[in-house]
Formats: sequence, C-alpha cells, structure tokens
Amino acid sequence: MRALACPDRTVAVRRGAAFLLLLLLMTWTTTVVAAPARAAATACSPDDATACINVTVTSPDTGPVAGVRLTVEGGGAEAEATTDAAGRASVPITEAGDYTVTVDESTLPGGTVLRDPAANAATVAVVLGRSAGRIFQVVPPGAEGGDSGPAPAPTDGATSEGPADGDGATPAPDDETGEGAETTAGGAGTNRYAQLLLAGLVFGVLLALASLGANLIYGTTGLSNFAHGELVTLGGMTAFMAVQWWDLPLWLAVVVATAAGALAGWLLNRFIFAPLRRRGVGITQQMIVTIGLALAGLSLFLFVYGAQPAPIVSGISERIQVGPVQISGQSLLSVAIAVVVLAAVAVTLSRTRIGRATRAVSDNPALAAATGIKVESIISGVWVVSAALASLGGVLLALYLNSTRFNFGSTLLLLMFAAITLGGLGSPLGAVVGALVIGLVVELSTIVLPSDMRYASALVILILVLLIRPQGILGRAERIG
Repeated sequence: MRALACPDRTVAVRRGAAFLLLLLLMTWTTTVVAAPARAAATACSPDDATACINVTVTSPDTGPVAGVRLTVEGGGAEAEATTDAAGRASVPITEAGDYTVTVDESTLPGGTVLRDPAANAATVAVVLGRSAGRIFQVVPPGAEGGDSGPAPAPTDGATSEGPADGDGATPAPDDETGEGAETTAGGAGTNRYAQLLLAGLVFGVLLALASLGANLIYGTTGLSNFAHGELVTLGGMTAFMAVQWWDLPLWLAVVVATAAGALAGWLLNRFIFAPLRRRGVGITQQMIVTIGLALAGLSLFLFVYGAQPAPIVSGISERIQVGPVQISGQSLLSVAIAVVVLAAVAVTLSRTRIGRATRAVSDNPALAAATGIKVESIISGVWVVSAALASLGGVLLALYLNSTRFNFGSTLLLLMFAAITLGGLGSPLGAVVGALVIGLVVELSTIVLPSDMRYASALVILILVLLIRPQGILGRAERIG
C-alpha cells in the first residue's frame, strides 16, 4: 500500500511546487516591474492634512500633452509643476481654500492653443483630505470652442480629473471619482430620454460581454465564479499598463489584455478547479474557493496599482451627433467590437462542432462523456474563453467609463450576476438579454430616482422577475424533488 501511495504523493508535491512557483513569479512581476510606475502615478495622495490638485493637459487628436508648465497660487503660497508623459501634474496642498491654476501658454506644443483661453487661470476649491482636478485641452489655432472644464465634485480620498467621454453611463458604484460619468442630458441638441436609452443599450451590450463568461462557466460546471469580477479588472488594468507604462498602441493593448485573461483562465482551471473536480470537491466548496480568489485578487490589485483611478487613455474622444443623441467615437468602436464578439460566440455555440459539444456538456456531462466527448477538454476551453471575454469586457467598459481601478470588476460583479440570473442561468443568450435589461433599467431609472439609486433599481427588477419566473427570462424550468 505504501508503494502505491508514493506516486500520488510525488504528483501532489510537484503540483504544489508548481503552483507556489507560479504565485512567486506573479508576485515578483507585479512588485519589481510595476513598482516604479506605481510610485510615479501616486506622487500625491490626499490625507487628513493634505489635499491634491490634479491637472491634466490633453489634445483630442494626439492625447496627453507633456512638458506644459503650470502655476498654482493660493493660501499665500505659489507652486509650479510640469505635466508628465501622461499629460498630468499633481500639486500637494496643505491649506484648504480657493486656488488659481494657470497654464503657461508659452510652454504649449507649437501650433496649438488652449481650446478655452478664457478658462485659463481657473479657480479650484480645495478641501483637505480630498483631490480636486482640472482638464485643459489644446487644439490647433482656430478650433477654440470652450470645451475645457472642471472635474466632477471630488470626494474623500479620490482623484477627480475632469469629464470623460462616456455617453451617460456612470462608473462602478463606488467609483467616487466620477471619471467616466457624464451628465445624462448629453450636450446641446440632444434629447435626454433618447440619450438615456442609448446609454442603457451601450452599457448593457458591454456588460453582456463581461458577464457572458460567467454564464458559460456555470452552464458547463455548475460553478458560480465570484472571482469573475477580478478577471474583468485584470483586463482593464493590463490594458492600462500596456498603454500608460509600456507605450503600446491601444489596439495592441486590447489584444494583450485579452490574452492575459485567457492565460489566467487556463491557469485557474489547470491548477485549481480541475484538481478539485477530480477529487470530487462539491460545488459549494469550489464557490468558497472563488470567493477567496476574489479577495486575494482584490488585495493584489490594490497593492500593485493603489486606490487611484487608472484611465487607459488620457485623451478625450470627439463626440458624434446622431439625431437627438450624442455618442463618442471611442464608445461606438467599443460597442462594435462587443457586438462582433458576441455574434462570434453565438455562431460558435450554435453552428460548430465544438459549440455543440459545449452545449452537450452543459446539458448532461455524463451522457456527453459516454458519446466520446472529452468533457475536461471542453471545460478547460470554456474557462479560457470565459476569462478572455471577461478581460475584453473589462477593457471596453474601462474605455467607455474612461477609467478603471483596483475594484473595478468587483463593483460590477453584482450587476453581472443580476444579468445572468435575470436572463437565465446557463443560457448564453439569456446573459445578453439580461444585461440589456439591466443596462436599460440602470440608466432609465434616473428619470424618477436619484442617480445613487440606479443600481438598486436593477436589483429590484431582478427580484420581481424571479418571483414571477424563477428560471429567468430564457432559462429552463427544472423539476425539484
């Protein structure tokens, strides 16, 4: 008996050593490679005795503008700062009050001027323990239009750096910075109700892409993956690193972020969940493991990136007027990518051999195995695709909301679960339908409810639908007992 047990023990030791080596490699990579950039990104952090004035200088055509000198006056003191490669400058303030921020126009790039020269020498109200911000845009001569403006109202411990290019959607529920949150009224020439409807559809499509993977995993394994939000965060943060730290073009950053998600999905299944399934560990215990992974991922992201928002791109996308609504080119491209990917997943599941095998495993794994389908291979592929979809969704949502941060995915996790439960657990199409419903409810509810209640309204709709149709909109009723 002892001789028979030795090989199993050796295999277990090797797996444990491989997993430990993987964790050490990830920790070394994030701390050694990312530490210098993190220190630069968090030059000023507000506390009880300090406030921060964050200024961004950007061009709609070329993005961040570096080397622009700024002067901050107030409280009997004067300070100077120069924008970095990301077009940002941060000035610590130790006394509350009104401060004047002035751009030295002689340091602007040749052939450019401030879009709103009258907004130069802007007044910023500063409160200790908070951050305040201002965006200045530069354009070619003759293109002035008065588009620069103050950031949203700052909140405790958060940066606030100006309006973004979202189309009415707000960032994740606790994204206190307001980055990415644009007034749902749109701009001149827009209809508020039509703008809200568009915002709901756009947000719903992007949420569907992010949440589809969680429904695929549930359909094939029965597991509710509470670490799915961290896969969404991984996509946004990887794209942020690729653009802001590694100077990669945005399209390549999207590819890198999606590949990083796919790799993370393969590693999770290969080293954690596949061994748990082979040992007969129950779904409840596996779900608890995903909760632990979610907490570990959240702490790791906080350690590496800090609590400050991390916009992937610093430029502000031009907005397009379409009838009574406006939408930014960046948001339009994000929606187009999401629709193409969702359509590709639908065609794959319905028209290809691997798609039919996936649906067979989802319906009855034992029967699928009896017909010659390699169930574990299908599940491994589902983990890879699901994590890749989550990371891609994280990138597109971060671009739409113009910001990501360490808890970006975890704050959206409740909405993603609401979408897949509302549409029908295990139904990929149901996840899309449920996400569209959630997106529309979230935005249209602001007509009659305060903005802070928009996410609660989506959950109320979820409860009402489940009381009437427990299996969800497109789910299948199951017999109990």
